Amino acid sequence: MENTYPMRINKYLALKKISTRRGADTLINEKKVFINGKLAVLGSKVNETDKVEVKGAPTIEYKYYAYNKPIGVETSSPKEGLFALGRLDKASHGLLILTNDGRITDQLLSPKYFHEKEYVVKTKEKLRGSFKDKMEKGVNIEGYVTKPCQVKIVNDFTFRVILTEGKKHQIRRMCSALFQEVADLKRERVMNIKLGTLKSKGLREIKGKELSTFLDQVLHQS
Repeated sequence: MENTYPMRINKYLALKKISTRRGADTLINEKKVFINGKLAVLGSKVNETDKVEVKGAPTIEYKYYAYNKPIGVETSSPKEGLFALGRLDKASHGLLILTNDGRITDQLLSPKYFHEKEYVVKTKEKLRGSFKDKMEKGVNIEGYVTKPCQVKIVNDFTFRVILTEGKKHQIRRMCSALFQEVADLKRERVMNIKLGTLKSKGLREIKGKELSTFLDQVLHQS
């Protein structure tokens, strides 16, 4: 679903996980949807900064979990009713955030926002002497130059990297462009949410201060 504004109100409500598009049309016909305090009609359009209210909509109890995705499975949620924010390719493992909160999807995944994601990467060959400097400055991957990142060399075959963007297979493609092949790729952190000691296939609920810090960063960014 392409998230471009202005957006039709039924698409907006579906994007925010408030209802399906058809269900949104029903809510509009029942005069339960308001845009900036004014009654919405079928075909009304919404800008990103508009205030949308739905009267009588069911209250959603938002849930957030950290999940340690194992190698060899596609990105999916092992818990019914939740979806994964972002992806990890089948050959990678580590932290995924699972939620039913559609409010934060665009803010977390849109390229116009910057959120740190930290990975530990092992390579098949010894890291070249110039690897850290070249990775940090940005790498040309098929015509796109990646944004500057932070790299810490752990040993001859391992490094940590902090990215603020998430192009498809980005780390693998960056390494390949610098003549290094990835042997293992593990995501350990998304913003303030850390994988920690969570075992493979393990789930833990994100709550308390950890959750409030995460939501404050995501929902109140400019």
